[in-house]
Amino acid sequence: MLLARADRRGFPPLSRARVENLACTPPAEHGLELTHWSVRSLQTVAIRLEIVPTIHYTTIADILDAATLQPHRWRYWKTTIWNAQAVRQAAKVSWCYERATWLLERGILVVCVDEKPSIQVLERAGAIRLMIPGHIEQQEFEYIRHGTVNLLVAMTTHDGQMWGACLDANDGAHFRPTLLRYLELWREYVGVYLIMDNGASHIAGETQVLMQGLKTPWVRVCYTPPRASWLNQAELLLGAFCGRYIKRGSWDNRQAMIDHIAASSVEYNDLFAHPFQWSWTRPDFREWIAKKSGGISCNTSPTVH
Repeated sequence: MLLARADRRGFPPLSRARVENLACTPPAEHGLELTHWSVRSLQTVAIRLEIVPTIHYTTIADILDAATLQPHRWRYWKTTIWNAQAVRQAAKVSWCYERATWLLERGILVVCVDEKPSIQVLERAGAIRLMIPGHIEQQEFEYIRHGTVNLLVAMTTHDGQMWGACLDANDGAHFRPTLLRYLELWREYVGVYLIMDNGASHIAGETQVLMQGLKTPWVRVCYTPPRASWLNQAELLLGAFCGRYIKRGSWDNRQAMIDHIAASSVEYNDLFAHPFQWSWTRPDFREWIAKKSGGISCNTSPTVH
């Protein structure tokens, strides 16, 4: 239907194709300082380049829509460098996920840890207007800031249960005592496989010495590869928790948010906690790596003590 609409306005297939091609090239290639296209800028340049003698911006929109081109949209992506060390680290993490139940039967926990730093404590400047039939909830745009909160969470992978703590600062001096308090809760277990990313407080020498010195339970840290923190299930937990309990909240002081997080952690475990269905196995990983890097070996598993 959209192609027919463009045809009725007198645009042959070649002209449409040239407009589509223009939209797929960076504006800098045409001597412009624009960082991205809009339908109006494409209209101006298409006429300047004599792709068409004249064209309306709504016709440009029709052509883009018919070709499923959306120059107004974009997304981030992150490149993981899959060298041999990164592959070994990812394989260890996957091994822990695959064996979480098997390890639990032997008195060993698999625990994921991650932070969400600098969560802004915002108080809406006006009262929230609750949803009523025909109208969505409305919040005052202006807000009052009351500082930030650093949220550190730990999650046992076999059941998805979470533990949350708010740190005064996102550094090793505050991270290590909190992690020790978590580990104290699991003293009945033989050991813990601790999955973390490469945050500064996680890889600090003091943190590594602390982990190596623990006996009850013993701790083995499995770091996710650089730029691959998505392998840490605690990231999924933070997304689920903050989406339900932080987003759209309003607090008139920092302690109010801290108290809210403490109460919410209990409620989350009661209502929503569950083990994540991690379907990406080591065989899948090996196959994927072989396609991307020509077959880097990833046959690495931690040693169970």
